[in-house]
Amino acid sequence: MAEAKATKAPPKGAGAPPKGGKSGGKGAKTPQGATDPSPKVVDGTPRLLTYYTKTVRPRLQQQLGLKNPMQIPRIVKIVLNVGLGEASKNPKALEALLDEMVAIAGQRPVVTRAKKSIANFGLREGVPVGVMVTLRGPRMYEFLDRFISLSVPRTRDFRGLPIRSFDGRGNYSFGIKEQLIFPEIDYDKVDKVHGMDITIVTTAGRDDLALALLREFGWPFRGETPKPALA
Repeated sequence: MAEAKATKAPPKGAGAPPKGGKSGGKGAKTPQGATDPSPKVVDGTPRLLTYYTKTVRPRLQQQLGLKNPMQIPRIVKIVLNVGLGEASKNPKALEALLDEMVAIAGQRPVVTRAKKSIANFGLREGVPVGVMVTLRGPRMYEFLDRFISLSVPRTRDFRGLPIRSFDGRGNYSFGIKEQLIFPEIDYDKVDKVHGMDITIVTTAGRDDLALALLREFGWPFRGETPKPALA
């Protein structure tokens, strides 16, 4: 019994990570609402991104006669914006909208607030009026793939998206009337049907270049038969 001696405890702070490091300290705190930076589908590269790199880029360079590969247009980001007038009076509706957007986009959106007070609408500065989410990188391509392949075919009486919705600088904006077209939405949990504004921002700089880019992705423009981008 005399030989069994208790081992000395390590000095205070011996195994602790340095202050301000990645594993501890003030800098290690994760801000509220932050999400995992990895895409919704983390295994491998999104198939639409692979299709763009291997197929769309060479086609566009040949069709448009671009000598510099950096001139080939690409999609930078996709912005989803939902306005909810009753958000300031009904917090539960806002929470339900946030949960729906998380399911659709794969990341938590930002709550948009009124910039000024408008008495006629009963609106005060700073109250929530909707939500917005910006998609980039793998999440952006995953959303675009699901929208073209799954969501658009589920639209009721769908006749195509407008071809004149470009802003003159290569960006495309359009609206949808129901969030129910997204397969991630559970019909039984939907309290209110609402629309959504979607903006696709590109590096084209011109509408004709952005139009050619979206056509190569199989975008369903009105009056046109879209190319089957992916099998």
